[in-house]
Amino acid sequence: MQRIATLVVLCLLVMTTCALAGDAPCTERYGKGEQALRLATGSPGELGLVGALGEAWSARSGMALCWRKAGTGDALAALKAGEVDMVMVHGPKAEKKAVEEGWATGRALVGSNEFFIVGPVADPAGIAKATDAADAYRRIAKAGALFFSRGDNSGTHKKELDIWASAGITPSGAWYTVHKGFMSATLQRADAEGGYFMTDSSTWVAEKGKLRRLAVLFRGDPVLINVYHALLRAEGGKAAVPAAVDFAAFVTSPEGQDIVGSFGRKEYGEGLYNDAAYAKKYDH
Repeated sequence: MQRIATLVVLCLLVMTTCALAGDAPCTERYGKGEQALRLATGSPGELGLVGALGEAWSARSGMALCWRKAGTGDALAALKAGEVDMVMVHGPKAEKKAVEEGWATGRALVGSNEFFIVGPVADPAGIAKATDAADAYRRIAKAGALFFSRGDNSGTHKKELDIWASAGITPSGAWYTVHKGFMSATLQRADAEGGYFMTDSSTWVAEKGKLRRLAVLFRGDPVLINVYHALLRAEGGKAAVPAAVDFAAFVTSPEGQDIVGSFGRKEYGEGLYNDAAYAKKYDH
């Protein structure tokens, strides 16, 4: 009877472990090792930067890296719930709030890219003549030109809403389309339907060879600089998982920063991200 009871307990433990794993499956797993550090992020994972960092870190740590695909809002929610050990996000207000509330710690600068406002080559809203990002958005709204929003509480969506607010506009109507997709998917839809969209420069560089109808029409406003930070799950004011501390240290080390700053150069002829030394000028 004792043996049967033990087997039952073991089965329940296995079932619980499987259920928890099913709650937050890896989008991709990098490196070798039975144990895996759980990290949530969006575009840096989609474009392969997380994979490059994960493989290099795994080779020295002996652990694997489990990447969970999630925009900034969902990534932070997963961190708060304890579903992941760390995140790589670009939502400064939400990041600082998480640290202030005590469930995130170790906010560290990773690097940056920038946002481009892209649209049809003919530019029916005339945003190429805009004086700043808010002016570009006003022109789109005034023209009623097709605009795509991710609408997913991601860092990109948060930035978009900030720009609409600074423009004094609450976007609505048939011209304003909420896609609810990640960066690449929304960019591809904007290209297919000939609409405007605010994409990050990294995704643009990676995808532009496949796009037929879009061009970069506005860029350069400092508000469009997009800075990434790493945050770790906190317990009792300290990082909950030592491996997360180690991975964050690796990403911000000279070796990790060389990967960040050079990523994509071989494949696309230019880097997809700027390193932390560059991003520091725009960090806030």
